[in-house]
Amino acid sequence: MAYSKETTLKGDTVTYTLSPAAKKFALKDVGFNETKRGNFVLERGLDPDSPYNPKVTLKITVDADLTGFWMKALTSNGLHEVNIFELPESKGMVEQFRYNMNAMIERDILMPVAD
Repeated sequence: MAYSKETTLKGDTVTYTLSPAAKKFALKDVGFNETKRGNFVLERGLDPDSPYNPKVTLKITVDADLTGFWMKALTSNGLHEVNIFELPESKGMVEQFRYNMNAMIERDILMPVAD
């Protein structure tokens, strides 16, 4: 998977970029796990009704040198990308997504791109 400097979740109107102030310890503080290659991966369930068996999972991967990342909302098995903004039960999922994004913005990991 190719990393990019800016990413938009499928169906969202906000584009995010990595903050120049992002640090590896801040990634670990919000729940990112370091892979064997040095990349950082975060997987969060977006289903507000079932945190243990979510229908949709937010997956964010940041490359080892903190210059690029990708972000997707995936089905529970991780094989298909989902547009959470078009699902009938999307209100809770969008709320969970915004909460996660705000936590990363507050920690100077991500920042929204100004239009």
